[in-house]
Amino acid sequence: MYNFVYTAQPARVVFGAGTAARVADEVEKLGRSRVLLLGGDHVRKQADFVEDILGGLRVARFDGAVMHTPVALTERVLRLVEEHDVDAVVAVGGGSTTGLAKALAVRTGIDQVIVPTTYAGSEVTPVLGETADGVKTTRSSPEILPETVIYDVEFTLSMPVPMAVNSALNAMAHAVEAMYAEQANPIVDALALQAIAAIGRGLPAIGADAVDHGGRSELLLAAWLAGTCLGAVGMGLHHKLCHVLGGSFELPHAATHAVMLPHVMAYNAEAVPGVMARIADALGTESAPAGVFDLVAAAGGPTTLAELGMREGDLDEAAHLATERRYPNPREITRVGVRRVLAEAFEGVRPA
Repeated sequence: MYNFVYTAQPARVVFGAGTAARVADEVEKLGRSRVLLLGGDHVRKQADFVEDILGGLRVARFDGAVMHTPVALTERVLRLVEEHDVDAVVAVGGGSTTGLAKALAVRTGIDQVIVPTTYAGSEVTPVLGETADGVKTTRSSPEILPETVIYDVEFTLSMPVPMAVNSALNAMAHAVEAMYAEQANPIVDALALQAIAAIGRGLPAIGADAVDHGGRSELLLAAWLAGTCLGAVGMGLHHKLCHVLGGSFELPHAATHAVMLPHVMAYNAEAVPGVMARIADALGTESAPAGVFDLVAAAGGPTTLAELGMREGDLDEAAHLATERRYPNPREITRVGVRRVLAEAFEGVRPA
């Protein structure tokens, strides 16, 4: 007998190819007319296109969003919002620009239109992670959730395959941890399994052809589905470790997800064998942790923390930071166990 609570996050989603051309219409649907455009060096072409479409709606632009949403940077951009009487933010890019948009919105109440170019998925969550004094903290609030998301497959075609691999594994991590979350339910399970299967199909497709529209569409759809899972339930050890490694040791966010996910799955496997069996089935593999590791390796993604710049001497501190507070996870979290997970991820040992 089922017994669960599922909260749907209200947002308007526009999905397809060429949909970014509708950005001005979407801003006007919200009743807004003074837009701050957020972009970055990696998405300058896409942001320039959106700027042209916005026309006179754009009153300011900022291209300096960075990973982990530093509070000091947010405070700097808030001055732009005030100076130009901004009533909406349009963010073009990945998790960094989305995070900045959320940080501005939760402080000012301005509306958000997000045009993702990666598979981060945070655009459909009411969750914001911010970094201050080397510590990354996460909070959730309905005011953080963007009002509109425009998914345009064309905007993801220029993402290099290595970046796409890392970003897709970021999305897969949301789906995997959602399946064994305390609030897990049949709706989230269905979305998560669809996302995992789509990533399993999409990564080999873009590995064979970097601009394969079908493969890119699979991954973008997975990003939406997995992000929806992230917004509906809590996360566990994997996300805690990635926040620690990113916020305290400055490791790249998406690549850290790609390295850590199979090892945390292996750690949790004995506590949730049914979940791992369904994930393995979705991927067409015998072992879920090993299957994810093999998927990353075959796609040319990172498989060791060492190659991301982590120092072996910092593993003890990372284990301490990841275990100093209690949080939900299917298997009991111990410092010894987490230290072992980090060591295996540091060396890139394939899970048995």
